[in-house]
Amino acid sequence: MAKKKNSIIDKNASAFLEKYINNAAPTGFETEGQKLWLNYIKPYVDDYFVDNYGTAVAVINPKATYKVVIEAHADEISWFVHYITSDGFIYLRRNGGSDHQIAPSKRVNIHTDKGIVKAVFGWPAIHVRDAAKEETPTLKNIFLDCGCNSKKEVEALGIHVGCVITYEDEFMVLNDRYYVGRALDNRIGGFMIAQVAKLLKENKVKLPFGLYITNSVQEEVGLRGAEMITHTIKPNLAIITDVCHDTQSPMMNKIASGDLSCGKGPVLTYGPAVQNNVLKLVIDAANKNKIPFQRAAASRATGTDTDAFAYSIGGVPSALISLPLRYMHTTVESVHKEDVENVIKLIYETLRTVKNNHDFKYIK
Repeated sequence: MAKKKNSIIDKNASAFLEKYINNAAPTGFETEGQKLWLNYIKPYVDDYFVDNYGTAVAVINPKATYKVVIEAHADEISWFVHYITSDGFIYLRRNGGSDHQIAPSKRVNIHTDKGIVKAVFGWPAIHVRDAAKEETPTLKNIFLDCGCNSKKEVEALGIHVGCVITYEDEFMVLNDRYYVGRALDNRIGGFMIAQVAKLLKENKVKLPFGLYITNSVQEEVGLRGAEMITHTIKPNLAIITDVCHDTQSPMMNKIASGDLSCGKGPVLTYGPAVQNNVLKLVIDAANKNKIPFQRAAASRATGTDTDAFAYSIGGVPSALISLPLRYMHTTVESVHKEDVENVIKLIYETLRTVKNNHDFKYIK
């Protein structure tokens, strides 16, 4: 029998991952998740700071003038209370790219000043729907039921327009192979960059530059947290990690979305926002350390915080290391455990090749 290789994710890290995923951190309301993340990463860094909108940055070598960012985003898609009917039903607006088609029959948490209020997405029974005029879920017909008979009862629970709503589904491990849960996009990224900091500390790696481990807010509504923090840090280099689509499951289109697979390693993206010399550095690190990887192509934008870093303050040389994920923006987002470890390793090994004052210009 082949000997099972040792995991770089220990029991303490696994416990943190589960707690971190289960905590709700909807876009614009990421504070509690950021506290969890900072408490975990503090032993592995020299300093930290948080900006006005909640992006958290842990820093190694804060006095160094050359600054390298490794970044993920902390927020999850969610809903807002938009309208409460006179008979106590609640209609919604999206906060990020929430999928209306998966909503019916889901259980949710409504976040209020009085605490969590439980509710469900109601839907008519199959017996009473007209098959010839089958309605599909849309923002116009999905609604929440919190067990109240009037608007007054709903409001007495502390619910008002603007309350944020998250699904209550929680983290699990599937077949000892996949991490599954809501909000793996992209709190799994925050977990991975924290593990990079842990590896650097445990292996006593002395970096010749300042490392800014950045967990940005508000990515799901247009990369807003990354845009803000780039101007604060003013980095010389940025390595971003986010999720991308696994295209092996049914109903996925490889022609449209590429041929990418969970279990085959990190995905490296080619595209205008990705600086080619930085990408070459990442590929060389992968090849040297025998880390498997896949390739993807982006058009005008990657759709990740890479774009915010690349196209700010004169252009920050940036690269994107993505984690393949199944069932994006659902409550059962799934990633392969080996891919998670390989993203961590690839970021770690790439950082070890970056020199002080590393110049990535194409023409010198």
